[in-house]
Amino acid sequence: MRSLWICVLLLCSCQAGIAPNSTPRPSSQEAPATSTLVQPTPTLSLTEAIRPYTIAGLREHDFRSGPIEVRGILEITDIFTRYLIAYPSDDLVITGILQIPRRGTPPFPVLVLNHGYFYRGDFNSGDGTDRAAEYFNRRGYLTLSSDYRSWGGSGVGASLFYSGLVIDVINLLNGIASIPEADPDRIGMLGHSMGGGITVKVLAVDRRVRAAVLYSTVSADDADIIERWGSGCIGDVFENELLVGCNSSDIVPLNLPSEVVDAYQKASYEPALLRETSAIFHLEGITAPVQIGYGTEDGQVLSGTPPAWSQKLHAALLEAGVSSELFAYEGEGHSFLAEQWVAFMERSARFFDKHVRSES
Repeated sequence: MRSLWICVLLLCSCQAGIAPNSTPRPSSQEAPATSTLVQPTPTLSLTEAIRPYTIAGLREHDFRSGPIEVRGILEITDIFTRYLIAYPSDDLVITGILQIPRRGTPPFPVLVLNHGYFYRGDFNSGDGTDRAAEYFNRRGYLTLSSDYRSWGGSGVGASLFYSGLVIDVINLLNGIASIPEADPDRIGMLGHSMGGGITVKVLAVDRRVRAAVLYSTVSADDADIIERWGSGCIGDVFENELLVGCNSSDIVPLNLPSEVVDAYQKASYEPALLRETSAIFHLEGITAPVQIGYGTEDGQVLSGTPPAWSQKLHAALLEAGVSSELFAYEGEGHSFLAEQWVAFMERSARFFDKHVRSES
């Protein structure tokens, strides 16, 4: 499974209009000849063009959400019922998976599971989160997984520096109250690879998540991601997905204003602006405790995430006063196997039991 990441964002269309001159002229006087001057569209500065995709811009974002719709039952087992869902995220419809435990008494505590990068042509709703979802369903957690924009049956919209993907996950949080079996006051989050990067940005923007687990996460410093995989592919994300040298986890459609596309390309290699888009420099608002797990052999192939990224984030969280735990899984790569995966899940479950399941 490739983990090139990628995100989710709102299309930012800036239009300028010229109001007609409505000043009345005296009827007894002939109106003087005038020439109409076309006012130029104001040009955004680089900082202004990028701001909606920064952490500060996401904190200011006007999230447009709605109820979660159940589109159908996909599977019924002794442990869970699995549903295909859809929900509004700003101007898009996003698909995903809901799994409700068949044992226990609702309302259940909720875990939002954020999947890593997948080639879109091979992705099915629930890929990357189904194994963890069943594990947590057995423990009495209701699980939700967003496909994010451009994956599964979701609509396609811009996502620069994962911002659109972050918006999609926050809009999913906004819809949790519409699920009768869910407790919207007890929410945890787990993110793998690209999903880990999305999770950290969600934590930096939204305080409703009680606790988060990061699993083989990408760096919380966008400069590291761009250095390893490049900036986003410009144009149709489905056509560009297999291009070498650009990162199709970001979505940069050509119908964005040209000045935004230009600003994105420039900001991708401008350290000062990348500090504004990177969660690692904006951890001061995080209230949720964080647990990080990584494989000691991860990052040896291009699609993996180097252990140094997890270590770097852990140190930054502690420096920011955020509770953080770091665990290395010896011999594991990007996705854990067998006993090590079970050990990781058991540790994650105990962490969520302590910080999310509790009624306090």
